[in-house]
Amino acid sequence: MPAPGRLVMLLVLSVPIVGHALQARLHDPGWLAPVTAASKRNPLAGRADARAGGGRLFRDRCSSCHGDDGRGTTTAPDLTEAVVQSQSDGALFWKISGGNTYAGMPTFSFLPEPQRWQLVLHLRELAKR
Repeated sequence: MPAPGRLVMLLVLSVPIVGHALQARLHDPGWLAPVTAASKRNPLAGRADARAGGGRLFRDRCSSCHGDDGRGTTTAPDLTEAVVQSQSDGALFWKISGGNTYAGMPTFSFLPEPQRWQLVLHLRELAKR
C-alpha cells in the first residue's frame, strides 16, 4: 500500500481509540452506599458559606481527577450526570469518605466531616452549572 494510503488507514483505525480516550471514565454501578449511610442528611445544607468552602476543597482535592468543572476525565467519572446527582447527600458523603480503590477513587476520611459535607454541597452546585 502506498504511503498516503497507509496514513489514511492509520487515521481511520485510530479515531475510535482516541475518541474513547477523551471520554470520562464510566461510573461503577455496583458501588452503592448502605441504607444507613444513604439516609444521613447534610448538616450544612442551605449554608452558602459552606458551599463556597466546598468549591475550594474540590479545586484542591478533586479537580485533578474529575476536572475543574466536575465533568470527568479519563481517570474519573462525570459528577454532573444524573447517576451521581440522583444519589442522596448521605450516599455521596459515604463515597467521599470511604473511596473505592477498585475504581480508583481514594478515601478522603482524613478530611474533617464538615469538609466532606462541604464537598457534597459543591457537587450539587456543579450540576446546576
